[in-house]
Amino acid sequence: MEIEAIAFDKDGTLFDFRETWGRWAVEFLSVLADGESRRIEAAAAIGFDLNAGVFRPESVVIAGTAAEIGAALSPVVGRSVEAIVEAADEIATRTPQAPAADLEACLTELGSGRALGVVTNDSEAPALAHLEASGIARHFDFVAGYDSGHGAKPDPGPLLAFLSAVGAASERTLMVGDSRHDLAAGRRAGMGTVGVLTGLATAEELSDLADVILPDISHIAAWLAAGRPAG
Repeated sequence: MEIEAIAFDKDGTLFDFRETWGRWAVEFLSVLADGESRRIEAAAAIGFDLNAGVFRPESVVIAGTAAEIGAALSPVVGRSVEAIVEAADEIATRTPQAPAADLEACLTELGSGRALGVVTNDSEAPALAHLEASGIARHFDFVAGYDSGHGAKPDPGPLLAFLSAVGAASERTLMVGDSRHDLAAGRRAGMGTVGVLTGLATAEELSDLADVILPDISHIAAWLAAGRPAG
């Protein structure tokens, strides 16, 4: 069965999670929390190791929304969720993105005769800014953040909105992501699911929700050409 549409997660899928969001976290925490002890407490609340500069596997930042990050931090830093979300989005918008692969080449190949979309639990405005700054926005027919009105993954709502927007059938569509939230949303939307290892989850953590697990998105075209073998 030919694939006619592909939805991608953004962070950890199109862009390398560790390099991109590690930078964001350091600046975000320095802006939000005064003093070293408060920064350490705030970092712990979002599952970020300040000394190592890495996220713990349970971090809310990995698959959560800006509102969920705000809810985790509000009691620690004494700011409203709305103010934290505003700061998170502002810093995220200007944080340089580290591509997880040769995005121009991958998207040109995968988008030939197919509709492409981005469904992220990031806010929509930073997501659009990241795609524009990386020179790849033109490849996508649909972009949704958690605040776009369709819900957030693992809810299938934004993926169903993508299907509706591009007129694709779920059984002819793939969801590509690096987290269990991504793949669970894809399964619930009736899509094929592709796990990639450019986020923080391991192959073992994704295996029960993925039709295939690939190193990064540059391997999707060959997998499709081979007839989508399980793996």
